[in-house]
Amino acid sequence: MQEAGIGTAVSAVLRSVTVENAGTVAESIRSLIMAAELPPALHEAVEVAYAQAGAGRVAVRSSAMDEDGSQHSFAGQFDTYLNVVSEAEVLQRLKECWASAFSERSLHYRLSHSLPIHATGMAVVVQQMVPAQCSGVLFTAHPSDATSDAYFVSAIYGLGEGIVSGAVDADTLTLKASTGEVISSEVGAKAERFDARSTSGYDVSEVSASERAALALNGDDLAKLHAAGSRIADLFGCPQDIEWAIADGELWILQSRPVTTNPGRDGELRIWDNANIVESFSGVTSPLTFTFAAMAYGTVYESYARSLRVPREQLRQMDDWLPSLLGHFHGRVYYNLLNWYRLVRISPFYRINRRLLETAMGVDVPVSDGIAESLRPYEFRSRWRRRFSRAVINFTFAWKFLRMANNVRRFTRYFYRSYAVFDKVDYGSLPADETYRRFKDLKRDLLYRWGPMQMLDSTILLSLGALHFLGTKWMPEAPEWLTWAAARPGAAVESVEPARALSALAVRVRAEPDLTDLVENAEPNEMMRALRDAGHDEFLQAVEAYISDHGYRSPDELKLEVPDLREDPASLFLMLRDALHSPSDPHTRDTAQEYLDAHLHGIRRALYEVVRRKASRSLADRERLRFCRTRAFGSAKQILRALGRDLHRVGAIESFDDVFYLRLEELCGVYEGTIAHTELKDLVAVRKRIRERDELMSAPARFETRGGPYFDGNLDEATGWASQHAARTGVRSLRGTPSSPGLVEGRAVVATRPQDVKGGILVAYRTDPGWVAALPNAAGLIIERGSPLTHVAIVARELGVPTIVKMKDATREIETGMLIRMDGAQGTVTILDDPAETECIAETVVS
Repeated sequence: MQEAGIGTAVSAVLRSVTVENAGTVAESIRSLIMAAELPPALHEAVEVAYAQAGAGRVAVRSSAMDEDGSQHSFAGQFDTYLNVVSEAEVLQRLKECWASAFSERSLHYRLSHSLPIHATGMAVVVQQMVPAQCSGVLFTAHPSDATSDAYFVSAIYGLGEGIVSGAVDADTLTLKASTGEVISSEVGAKAERFDARSTSGYDVSEVSASERAALALNGDDLAKLHAAGSRIADLFGCPQDIEWAIADGELWILQSRPVTTNPGRDGELRIWDNANIVESFSGVTSPLTFTFAAMAYGTVYESYARSLRVPREQLRQMDDWLPSLLGHFHGRVYYNLLNWYRLVRISPFYRINRRLLETAMGVDVPVSDGIAESLRPYEFRSRWRRRFSRAVINFTFAWKFLRMANNVRRFTRYFYRSYAVFDKVDYGSLPADETYRRFKDLKRDLLYRWGPMQMLDSTILLSLGALHFLGTKWMPEAPEWLTWAAARPGAAVESVEPARALSALAVRVRAEPDLTDLVENAEPNEMMRALRDAGHDEFLQAVEAYISDHGYRSPDELKLEVPDLREDPASLFLMLRDALHSPSDPHTRDTAQEYLDAHLHGIRRALYEVVRRKASRSLADRERLRFCRTRAFGSAKQILRALGRDLHRVGAIESFDDVFYLRLEELCGVYEGTIAHTELKDLVAVRKRIRERDELMSAPARFETRGGPYFDGNLDEATGWASQHAARTGVRSLRGTPSSPGLVEGRAVVATRPQDVKGGILVAYRTDPGWVAALPNAAGLIIERGSPLTHVAIVARELGVPTIVKMKDATREIETGMLIRMDGAQGTVTILDDPAETECIAETVVS
C-alpha cells in the first residue's frame, strides 16, 4: 500500500469505520487496492511463485499476520480462490486477497472482538491444487475443551469449499485420540460436491444416493488422518484444526492452525448469551426467581426428552448439563448457550434447527460450525444402539409433529382444569405445610406434564424454515419481513386479549368526561378507592373483571418478586392512561396477504398456503402455551409469596418479600428440614448487600468463560461488566431486523416499563409479555434485543404495529422526544431531529 501510495488514504477511510458503515468502508478500500498498480518486482515474485507451484492449477489463499492465533482465529474472514489457471489470474486474485484484509466481515470481527482495526499484514500463499475425491477438517481436540481425549472429523466428497462455506452437510466422526478407534459417526446428507472445472473456478454437482448413504472416508483414510493429526499436534505442541484432502488414496495436508482457545486457561468453554431470555428476566433477578426458573426449565426439558423416548441411560447422561440451561451472573439471567444446542440435537434436522433456533432466540453471533458439530446431548456404547435410538426418536418426533395441534388442545384442556384448582385457593388462609404441599403438587401436575409441548418449538422452527425456503425460492425479491408476517397466528390469538380488553376499557373512559378526568389525574395507587368514592361502580366492576381475567399479568410477570395486578393494580391504570391516547389508526392492513396476492399464484400459492397454515397454527398454539406458562408462574407466585408471609409471621425473615433473596432449595429446605430457618436472616442480609452492588453494574449481552465461570478472571475479561452506559455517538440512522412492516414518523418514547407511550414510537431494550397491553397505544415498536418470534413481536404483528427487533444500540442512540422515522419493512430508523440539539443551538443563538 505504501509503494502504491494508498496507505494514507486507506488509514483515513478506516478511521471512520463503525458496525453500521463497515460495508461501505470495505468497498472503498477494495476500490483503492484493486486500482493500484503492482510494481515490477512483485510481478517477478509472482512469476517465480507460480512456476514453483507447477504453473498449472493453483489455489491462491490469504494468510493474514494476525490470523490463526490461539485466541482469535479469523476463520473465514478473508478470501481464498481455488483452481486459478494462469499467471494473469494469480495477479488479479493476489490483489483480491489483500483487499479481503479489510472485508466487511473482517472489520466486523475486529470491532466485535475489540481488536485494532488496522490489518497487521496479509501474506498470500500459492498452492498446487489437489484434485480431491474427498476433503474435510480434523480437530485434534474438542473445539470447546482442549483437554478432551477425542479427535473430530468432518468429511465430504470433492473440494473442501463445500464444508468451509457450510453449503454441504458433512459426515461427522469422533475418534479416540490415543488409538484412532471410531467412537461415533453420523452420515451427513452430502447432497452436492464441488470439483475443479476445466477453466478457472469449480462446478457443483449432485451426489448419487448410494454415495450419500455411505461415509466418505474408509478405515484406511481414517487411520492416515489419525496418524497425521497426532504428528502435527506433537510438532506444534498444541491441539490443531487441520484442513485435508485425499486424492488417489494419498492424504494431503492443506492447512493447520491452533484450535482457538483462551490462552492460559483450562476447562470447559461456556458461552453465555441473554438473547431473548432478557424478555422474561430483565435486569437484576432475585435468587428465588432464578432458581425456580432453572428448576422449571430443567424439569420441562427432561420431560420433553422422555416424551421423545430417549433411552434411560442417555437420560442419566443428560443430568450432567440439563439442570444448567440457565446461568446467573451479578443477578442477570443468561442462556448457557451450548447446552441449548445440545438440546436441539435430540430431535432430527439438527443443522436446520440450530440455525432456526438462533433466529428464534435472537442470537447475534452463532457458534462456529466446529463447535456446533462437536456438541452431543449424550453418547452410546455401540453404533447399533445409537442408530436404533435415533430411528425411534425420529419416528416419535414425526408422529408428534403430525399430531401437534391435537396434543396442544388436549394439554390445554388438562392445564386449565388443573390451573382452576390452584388459582382459586386463598393460600393465606392455609397452614404453611399445606401451602408447601400445594407447591409440590403444582410441580408434579403442571411442570412434569409440560415437556411434550416443547415439541411445538421444533414444529414452529421446521414450518417457518419451510415457509422461508418456499418464499425465497418462488419470490426471491420478497422483503425480509414476509415470512414473519405471513405466519401471523390470526386474530383469535389469545395473547392479544389483554390489549383488546384494555382498549375496551379506554373506550368506556373516553365516553365519560368526568371518568376521563379521574383516570388522567388520580394517583394510580389510589385509583380503586377514587373510583368507588366517585360512584363509578359499573366501570369499577369492569376493572375488577379485567383483573379477574388477566390479573396474573404484569410487567416482568415471570419475576416472582414483581407483584401482579391482583396484588398491585396501579400499573393497570398507568397503561389505561396511555390507552386514552392510542393512535386512531388500528393498523388492520394485512400486508403479507396483499404481497402474496400480487406475487404468488396457482399451485405454488396453494402449496405455500399449506405450509403457512401449519406455521400460523403452530404460532397460535405457542402463544396459547405461553399464556399457560404465565398462569403457572402466577400460581407459583401466589404460593411462594404466601410462604414468605408465613416465614415473616414466625420471625424467620424481617419482611415477607425477603423470601425472594432465598434460593428455591433453601426455601424448600425450611419445610423439608434440610436447612434451619434461623439461617435465613443472615442469608438475606448478605444477598441484599450483593444486590445493591449488582444494581450498579451494566451487563454484556454475551460473554464466554472457561472452567468455573466465577474464577480465573472469567468475568473480569468479559467486556461490559462494571462499565457505565455509553454516550451517544450521534449517528442519524440505525438498522435492525424487520419484524412487522409499516412506515411511521413520531416522537420516540424510550421506556423501561410499558407506560407513558401516548401514541409515540415505543423504544425498549427488551420487552416481556406484560408489555402487550401497551401496544395499542404505540405508533411503532423498536426493541434492541429479542427476535421476530418473541411474544411481543408476534402480538405487534397481529395488531399491525410496525416493529423492528435486534436494533443494536437503539436505547443508546435514540432518546425520548426525538422525532424519528421508522420503516418496519426495511428495518431502518432515521433520527429526524433531536430536541436536545435544537435547545443547545437556541441557547447558543441567544448567547
